[in-house]
Amino acid sequence: MKIRVKVKAGAKCDCVGFDKENNIYTVSTKAPPVEGRANEAVVKLLSGYFKVPKSEITLKTGKKSKIKIFEIND
Repeated sequence: MKIRVKVKAGAKCDCVGFDKENNIYTVSTKAPPVEGRANEAVVKLLSGYFKVPKSEITLKTGKKSKIKIFEIND
């Protein structure tokens, strides 16, 4: 399954939310948007949210963008 994710790096908390109206997940992470640290943190948070191993989550598009598309294999 592919999901759209809006990332808020450098946030006060690590959390995942879902906006049904726009069909997009919002992931806030304390990790800074430097050297891919925020992307790694997002994968970890999504892994916990969907209860799948981190190896099953792949960043497809948006490596340096706030809006990203992840693929989750389950």
